[in-house]
Amino acid sequence: MGASIDTGDDKKSVNVELNIVPYIDLMSCLTAFLLVVAVWVNLAQITIQPKGKARGGEPPIHVVPKVSVLLQGDRAYVGVANLPIDPVVLPRAPGGDFDWGGLEAALVALRKESDFAERADIEVAAESTATAPLTYDHVMHVMDVAVKVGFTRPELTEPTSLSWRPTL
Repeated sequence: MGASIDTGDDKKSVNVELNIVPYIDLMSCLTAFLLVVAVWVNLAQITIQPKGKARGGEPPIHVVPKVSVLLQGDRAYVGVANLPIDPVVLPRAPGGDFDWGGLEAALVALRKESDFAERADIEVAAESTATAPLTYDHVMHVMDVAVKVGFTRPELTEPTSLSWRPTL
């Protein structure tokens, strides 16, 4: 593959050989890389569905409601996530104890709901502060009341992880 280059004067023309083998090598490597990446991109894709919509026209998955009990320094809350049930607020007597009878009555009322008749789980959390301290006995008393009512699997969790939280 020779090419003749004219220098413009009457001297002898210069023949130059262009070596295109490195160019061909580069192109063959790039073609192989392109084919491998194209196959990998197709295999590695993730199909994402919008929240609330199931694949294939199936109905959305039913979210299980959960009972949550939150103890704070001055009151206790009993609420339900994923159901339109009003929360129960149980105030604490100043310098005294929580209304354990009110807590038991609220849990008995929830236990009568059809969604909780066969359920045994309940979430319990406590927020203790320096100005309104809570003791371990308070948390254990809530768990004892829950077991007495029929929620035999109480789960202790941190307040930010509760399924239901009170809103102001």
